[in-house]
Amino acid sequence: MATESTHGWSDGTRCVHAGESTVVGGPLLAGPTFAAPYRLGETEYYYGRADNPTWRALESALGELDGGEAVLFSSGMAAITTVLRGVLKQGDTLVVPADGYYLVRAYVRDELAGLDLDVRAVPTAGSWHDAVRGAGFVLLETPSNPGLDVCDIEAIARAAHAEGALVAVDNTTATPLGQRPLHLGADLVVCSDTKAVAGHSDLVLGHVSTRDDQLLARLRAGRTAGGAVPGAFEAWLAHRGLGTLDLRLERQASNAAALYEALREYPDVCGLRWPGSPHDPAHEIASKQMDRFGGVLSFELPSEAAVNSVLANSRVLTDATSFGGLHTTLDRRTRWGDPVPEGFVRLSAGCENAADLVADLRAALDASTW
Repeated sequence: MATESTHGWSDGTRCVHAGESTVVGGPLLAGPTFAAPYRLGETEYYYGRADNPTWRALESALGELDGGEAVLFSSGMAAITTVLRGVLKQGDTLVVPADGYYLVRAYVRDELAGLDLDVRAVPTAGSWHDAVRGAGFVLLETPSNPGLDVCDIEAIARAAHAEGALVAVDNTTATPLGQRPLHLGADLVVCSDTKAVAGHSDLVLGHVSTRDDQLLARLRAGRTAGGAVPGAFEAWLAHRGLGTLDLRLERQASNAAALYEALREYPDVCGLRWPGSPHDPAHEIASKQMDRFGGVLSFELPSEAAVNSVLANSRVLTDATSFGGLHTTLDRRTRWGDPVPEGFVRLSAGCENAADLVADLRAALDASTW
């Protein structure tokens, strides 16, 4: 079982040095290992679907940041579906967020129908204590994607454990630096490293961390049997990107704060959410359990046409899905299947200059018609 680092380092130092190579005469970050079979002998590596030194280096880094031990997967969805397949049994009661990532609910409905599960969907800001009664597995996503509601991880984990349930937290929006669910009582933490962890919008990756040795073994066995294995080059790129996570999150959060204040001035902008603001309804709980608030906002414009108009009049905002990258993106979520209004958008603040972003957004809103 992994233990928390005793170095006492701050986030920036931990990100730079997590999982680094200490071989004298070697590179600071070892290059990717490309192999299917390995020469057999006194070695832990034998076949590329089961293990890889490049995975291990990144898993060491992510596990240290999460406060557990990590298992790397080919995507965030591969990570969470491996968890679901590994822990759920016939007839189990599964509790999921009604407003979390839509594809998880679709997977449970379409791919796990044969397990005859009792699936309870609860809004992130709803009443979880009633929902977890008799549950076998509870999945949280906080802040939720895309609505950015927040739930009390520690309180829900305590209630779920009293029922004998396992608790997993999708930590993608918060990141390992923004929130540490394992320290708040969760059994598993899941993250799409495609987003802020890798941070450069150039790869797809995910991981799960836990402190439970039995769960860890099941996850690794599930990855090997299911084949949801990451590429060595993608793992190496993500590890390289991880070194600047602290810097990127700091800039993204400050940009999000500036954009939030600018958006508050526009009466046609409704339902503006960012848990980092004292004006946000989730701020009190978020402040209790989050170390930082990240760069993702959500709000609603009057229509699809309004969103398109803003994008057309912007020189900086990129019309793209996903979040956590260097570029500031504006994503109209209803086109992907989220049950939200046509004009609902998720804005992911990038690493541009805050004054440029605010000026561009104001100009785009002022020039738009709807």
